[in-house]
Amino acid sequence: MPDPFAWLGDLIAYSLIGLRPDSAAGTALQFFVMDVAKIFALLVIIIYLMGLLRALVSPERVREFVRGRPDWQARGMAVGLGAMTPFCSCSSVPLFIGFVEAGIPLGVTFSFLIASPMINEVAAVLLIGILGWKLALLYIAAGLIVAWFGGIIMQGFKPERWVEDYVWKIHMGDAAAQRPDTSLRGRHRFAVAEVREILRRIWMWVFIGIGVGALFHGFVPEQWVVENLGDGQWLAVPGAVLVGIPLYSNATGVIPVAEAMLGKGVAVGTVLALMMSIAALSVPEMLILRKVIRWHALALFAGVLGVSFVMVGWTFNVIT
Repeated sequence: MPDPFAWLGDLIAYSLIGLRPDSAAGTALQFFVMDVAKIFALLVIIIYLMGLLRALVSPERVREFVRGRPDWQARGMAVGLGAMTPFCSCSSVPLFIGFVEAGIPLGVTFSFLIASPMINEVAAVLLIGILGWKLALLYIAAGLIVAWFGGIIMQGFKPERWVEDYVWKIHMGDAAAQRPDTSLRGRHRFAVAEVREILRRIWMWVFIGIGVGALFHGFVPEQWVVENLGDGQWLAVPGAVLVGIPLYSNATGVIPVAEAMLGKGVAVGTVLALMMSIAALSVPEMLILRKVIRWHALALFAGVLGVSFVMVGWTFNVIT
């Protein structure tokens, strides 16, 4: 069956603009147009459908759902909810304060903060549709493992002593949340609002990710990629983690970059490490968390994630 998105890319890049299919600029533009159309079409459909099902989910409900559970159970729920909810690093501060006020252990809180920006159902479906179910499964499994054990490691260092004093004094209260409209019309309105809000929040990062992916796809020689970023290049994985730190996006925005890198022959583990670093270890993420935890905890958090992402990259490079 013909790919309508590839056809659109061919039409604009080669027929309308007149670039050659064998040129770097033509290949890059075709990739950009194809991925813009494909990713935004998938985003609208997926966000709307998930919005219909997620009308009852809120940060407050997540907090109440985890409160009072045994540590292992609370951690499992926090990791699972983090992977299924659309909260990005912008939500880190209120979620952190809410979890602390609810008496949830900080190790569990950190597990949620790792899983939430790195994994979500929108990114999972996009990964399956663009990169295939195998890579999607690898990314999700690696993210869940890092979130689970990262929180345990953080808890072992007693991070409570590094939480800013004002956080312990805040009482967010148990005000009743507004009762949601669970009718089909109400869920439709919520889903449409979700589409608008999430696209408003991420459209720029998706365009940037597709642009970077297009440049990589069109202008970076495949031989150079194989020699420097392919299988057996051990330093490529920590290098990918370091490259991801100054960048800022989410799991959705980095998918086009991963697509272009894999298409050029970059090793799977290296791509996974870069995706995780951009989604959960970026400088903006760290600066937001600095509002509620001191530099000691922030450095420990970044160190745990950095080492974990490198280990994930090396492991998947070996097994794939």
